[in-house]
Amino acid sequence: MEDLRYPVGKFQRKETISAAERNAMIEGVAQTPAKLRAAVKGLSAAQLATPYRPEGWTVTQLVHHVADSHANAYMRFKLALTENEPTIKTYDEKKWAELEDSRSTPVEVSLAMTDAVHHRWNSVMRATKLADFARTLRHPEMGPMNLDALLQLYHWHGQHHVAHVTKLRERKHW
Repeated sequence: MEDLRYPVGKFQRKETISAAERNAMIEGVAQTPAKLRAAVKGLSAAQLATPYRPEGWTVTQLVHHVADSHANAYMRFKLALTENEPTIKTYDEKKWAELEDSRSTPVEVSLAMTDAVHHRWNSVMRATKLADFARTLRHPEMGPMNLDALLQLYHWHGQHHVAHVTKLRERKHW
């Protein structure tokens, strides 16, 4: 039986990535907003209020989570580019998803936010020199991570959550 929590599989970080892989992941991250927007297009209020899996977030909460998470990722990327191994701040994503803005704000607000964050983030990533992808940050739970690792994580993260919605639509025949 398919694990509904991981529709594209669990995140697996590679120690090194090639220039071609890096470029493909940057492009994948850049496409996340459009793919998320397409995944939720035409869903009714009731469908948006449907959890993507039993005991999971609703589609609305998931869209807001992507906006929150990727805004944090953009800031983390910039911190690593401008500071010497900064220690980043984590947050309780489950508690954030329970806050009123994640439960009741129209998804269009977070779709627009994701568009804007990704526009800026894509600009920074495409201008980042090859050597700078080795710059590191310190994640309190994951330890030191270079920008290649951060890129891999958020490339996966976007695909992971888009697939939550697209797989739900397939299962529900929406």
